[in-house]
Amino acid sequence: MTVESFLHYLRYERNYSEKTIVSYGIDLKEFQGYLNGLDSELKLENVDSDIVRGWVVKLMESGMSGASVNRKLSALRTFYKYLLKKKMITVDPMSIVKGPKRKKPLPTFVREEDMDKLLDGDFFDDSFEGVRDKLIMTMFYETGMRLSELISLDDADIDLFSNVIKVTGKRNKQRLIPFGENLKCEIQSYLGCRNIAVGCSCEAFFVRKNGKRLYQMLVYKLVKQNLSKVVALKKRSPHVLRHSFATAMLNNDAELEAVKELLGHESVTTTEIYTHTTFEELKKVYKQAHPRA
Repeated sequence: MTVESFLHYLRYERNYSEKTIVSYGIDLKEFQGYLNGLDSELKLENVDSDIVRGWVVKLMESGMSGASVNRKLSALRTFYKYLLKKKMITVDPMSIVKGPKRKKPLPTFVREEDMDKLLDGDFFDDSFEGVRDKLIMTMFYETGMRLSELISLDDADIDLFSNVIKVTGKRNKQRLIPFGENLKCEIQSYLGCRNIAVGCSCEAFFVRKNGKRLYQMLVYKLVKQNLSKVVALKKRSPHVLRHSFATAMLNNDAELEAVKELLGHESVTTTEIYTHTTFEELKKVYKQAHPRA
């Protein structure tokens, strides 16, 4: 009856979705089954934190993911808060119970050969927009800059003599990103096309045909559209190209601290996640190439 009154409370007083209510009911039934296995007379109202921790251990040992375990603990937390509110218990057993830590997903990135296929292929025409869009893809991949950083670039930020781009990042913090001759040639080609198509009086570096600065959604859409030509990833965004830059740099023996500076990270711990991606890449190469893999 306690569980039924709790579910009734969720449905009519808290307006929870029917899906959540059903899910919570199943979770509490499973927990009650665990309690019965420990002691047939053990009731939900008499549970302490050690019993809940034991259930967590059993779930994890059965192979359940941390996310699923945390979802079940969410049901228990809501249930025991309800019992506390109704004064059916005096101590919440969930108050000192912590669920398993969620694993951070590895960054999505595009493999080097797929980026080479896109940038070296015939996917972009010689029109102003074709040259511009290719440069955008190349610049993301070869500099690792953020979307906001790219659209805020001005002509004055591009130094073609020293091959350096001045980028204004988060909290207006500026950094310098070097670039190679290949990107320099593309920048020069774009400037030639842009100055013919929209005139020479541009302050913004990347512009539309009307001479106005690009906006975020436009760049996001063109990146997604062009990445779709070579990959079937769920995520196909400018940030995926930033991840691809970092991964390619580390795969080619760049120092972690150097990649941190290029990306504009405050701490090297933020950059370290790319080392995990690199290890995953090594595992794939080993599996594909080693005769006994």
